[in-house]
Formats: sequence, C-alpha cells, structure tokens
Amino acid sequence: MAPQPHGTMAPEPHGPTAPRRHGPTAPEPHAQQPHSPMSLMLAKAKEEWDQEIVDKQAEKERYLSERVTPLHTSGLSLSQLQVLTLCRELHEKVEIVDEERYDIEAKCNHNTREVGGERFKRPPLRRVRVSADAMLRALLGSKHKVSMDLRANLKSVKKEDTEKERPVEVGDWRKNVEAMSGMEGRKKMFDAAKSPTGQ
Repeated sequence: MAPQPHGTMAPEPHGPTAPRRHGPTAPEPHAQQPHSPMSLMLAKAKEEWDQEIVDKQAEKERYLSERVTPLHTSGLSLSQLQVLTLCRELHEKVEIVDEERYDIEAKCNHNTREVGGERFKRPPLRRVRVSADAMLRALLGSKHKVSMDLRANLKSVKKEDTEKERPVEVGDWRKNVEAMSGMEGRKKMFDAAKSPTGQ
C-alpha cells in the first residue's frame, strides 16, 4: 500500500480479510421471509391499543360536552355581582360532585380493606347432632324418600343357615405327619386338592 498524505484516510478493504466493525449495524431486510405470528399479534395489539386511546379521549370529550355547559362570556359586560353569582353556582356544583366522589372513595377503601385484610366475621359454629336421615331430608327436601337406616338394609341371616354349615372334623393333626412328608405326601395332597374340583 502506498502511504497516504496527511489528513486523508485510506479506503477500507472489503472481502473476507477485512476487519470486522464493532458497533450497531443496520438489520438486513428480509423481504422473502414471512412475519412471525407473534410479531403480527403484537402489531395488531398496538393498533387496537392506539384506537382504544383515541376512543376513550373522544368518549371523555363527549361526556364533558353533555355534562358541562359551556360558558358564554362573549358579548357580555359582566359586572362584579354577576361574576360572584357565577362563582357561587360553580362552587355549589363542585361541592356536590366532591361529596359524591368522597362517598364512593370511602366505600371503595372500606371494601378494599375488608377484602385485603380478610376481616370477614366468621360466626362461631356449634356442634349440632343431626341424624343422617334428617341431614338427607334437609339437603334433598321432603320429596325424596331416602333412608339411611343401615340396619334395615342388612341381610337377615337365619339360625338354621348357620347350623347347616358343614361340620368341621377335628382330629389329631399329628396322625398323618409322617405319611404326608416327602414327595409321596405332597403328591397325595395335590391329588386330594384336585379331586373335589373335578367332581
């Protein structure tokens, strides 16, 4: 490279060997790439928000034009007495509106304190003995006939049925211990268990 005269700058090299610049770079436009759904949603939300602000401002102006009568001072020579009466009327209206605002604010503060502090008064609960039938009647009404008498729903067992049960032989358990030991004894037990089911 040839030396440059004092006060002039050399042109910056381009290509893969060029040094990288540090600092903000302009984003490259991607005309072919479609917008992401998130950016589209954000753009739509911003449009609706701006429109909502404009609508609120218009609604505020409309409300004020309905409620507040415009002052007609043009062409009038107001004396001091007329100005005083006008001020008194305006002050009376301001006091009425201020009283309403104070009442509403007091109610809001009371409700906020009650909800935020959880100062709901819970009544003391007493134990009440109520039968299951009375509780069902209270819940379902008198039309539904539901009985919670569990004793009536039990199956009745007669004395004869218990006596008819097969008698259990009580014998000496040591009788066949030697006969049942070993492989032959196990085979006999297996055959004995198998034979009643096969019948």
